[in-house]
Amino acid sequence: MRRLPIVLLLAMLVAGCGSPAAPGSPTLDRVASSHVLRVCSTGDYRPLTALAADGTWSGIDVDMARDLAAELGARAELVRTTWATLLDDVVAGRCDIAVGGVSVTPDRAERAVFTEPYLRDGKTPIARCPDVARYGTVADIDRPGVRVVVNPGGTNERFARETFTRATIVDHPDNSTIFDEIVAGRADLMVTDAIETRWQAAQNPGVLCAVHPDAPFTASEKAYLTPAGDPSFTERVNTWLRGARTDGTWDRLARPWLG
Repeated sequence: MRRLPIVLLLAMLVAGCGSPAAPGSPTLDRVASSHVLRVCSTGDYRPLTALAADGTWSGIDVDMARDLAAELGARAELVRTTWATLLDDVVAGRCDIAVGGVSVTPDRAERAVFTEPYLRDGKTPIARCPDVARYGTVADIDRPGVRVVVNPGGTNERFARETFTRATIVDHPDNSTIFDEIVAGRADLMVTDAIETRWQAAQNPGVLCAVHPDAPFTASEKAYLTPAGDPSFTERVNTWLRGARTDGTWDRLARPWLG
């Protein structure tokens, strides 16, 4: 007899009676009211994101963000950030989502929430084409006199400083022009994600060449970064992302950039 109330209570919970409502999403509420999705991006990571001198944004992830915004009944408002400040901008609420080649890292995951990964890649060198055979391994690169150029604040710089102790690390603040340093001979190579080395090699045929992009030094994942504390928004983005990866949206938007 004493068990009957418990059984009745369990039945009510299974039926949904008295169960707590699903949590709301302050981000989705704000987007719905403003019809604006604020998107942080660096604008310097082709082919995923690019910001031209006239203020025009382009790239695979820019187009993907616009598709997400349309899915939410809004327009995408691009907010320029840097690799050094991207995480802080998301945490501070300066944007609703960050896109554009954001690598999944523990420090970012501690303060914000990644979506499901949409790209798997890794760090590999890019150098002047005549020098490709010289930089095939970490040991080949990590020698006195070898100049490795890095853009401060991101995973490329972190990888270089943690991996190369004898080579010279050359800082260059603008990732949009960093490859010009290699072309001009002011640096010997850069180590970045394979997708970027392929893109830059295609834009500079016979000048810049990707070094074994199919067998990078590391394995990493790219995802979009969303604010902590809003799981409903993250899951809404994941639902859209899964659809875009399976219904041909990603392929259609990537094709003009990747061929």
